[in-house]
Amino acid sequence: MTLTGSNGRAGDRPAAPPLRIAAAGDMHCQPSRAEEARAAFASLEGRIDLLLLAGDLTTRGQPEQAQVLADACRPLDVPIYAVWGNHDWHSDQIDEIRPILEDAGVTILDRDSATVCVGPTEVGLVGLKGFVGGFPGSHLPDFGEPLLRALYAETTRDVEALDAGLKAVAHCPVRIVLLHYAPTAGTLRGEPETIWTMLGNDRIAAPIAQHEPDMVLHGHAHVGTFEGRIGDVPVYNVSVPVLGRDFWVFELSGLERAIAPLH
Repeated sequence: MTLTGSNGRAGDRPAAPPLRIAAAGDMHCQPSRAEEARAAFASLEGRIDLLLLAGDLTTRGQPEQAQVLADACRPLDVPIYAVWGNHDWHSDQIDEIRPILEDAGVTILDRDSATVCVGPTEVGLVGLKGFVGGFPGSHLPDFGEPLLRALYAETTRDVEALDAGLKAVAHCPVRIVLLHYAPTAGTLRGEPETIWTMLGNDRIAAPIAQHEPDMVLHGHAHVGTFEGRIGDVPVYNVSVPVLGRDFWVFELSGLERAIAPLH
């Protein structure tokens, strides 16, 4: 994906080189695919400025699987940010796998925001896993059994964290939301509608529509659709099965945007 444009009037100053952001989700790293992972990440060397990973970093959330990703990321000399996916939580070992990834230079955003300067450009990132909850016609309600109400409360915390994070990075000329679960049904098309409730929820669309970040990235829906929108904000499903390749690279230069893959 390519995003291009100009920040000022022609002739004001030389055009800055585009900001190259690689993104992917649902890599499902595991030891049996370690060489494949190393080759995929090595292909980015010298070609990008920032790497964003949209969850399901591992297959079952085990330390040896996180080590595969860490070994693949460590040689890259670019900032790397990631969010958790549902697979990463499966073995309830988040506290064990986090330091493995952080030691390799991967910053986990877990209802957090961050700013990173890439050349002259300050990029604001807001990251969280997201959760299930549904879309029009399939919403899970804040009613009934305590477990169901607890689920609704969990998505409420996501909404609040996303709103706070976008406020924190409002000063940044480039602002990106990184999720695992989908915030819109637009990028779920292709998945059976009977499971959309388990693929995301549109409650977190509200702060996105209000604050209008430059783009939103997510994964999780393996047979969904690459591109959707929340109002005027583009939303991209960067799940590896949807991309059909290891990564998609977004090139941002000023305010105009377009799209092209990394082959």
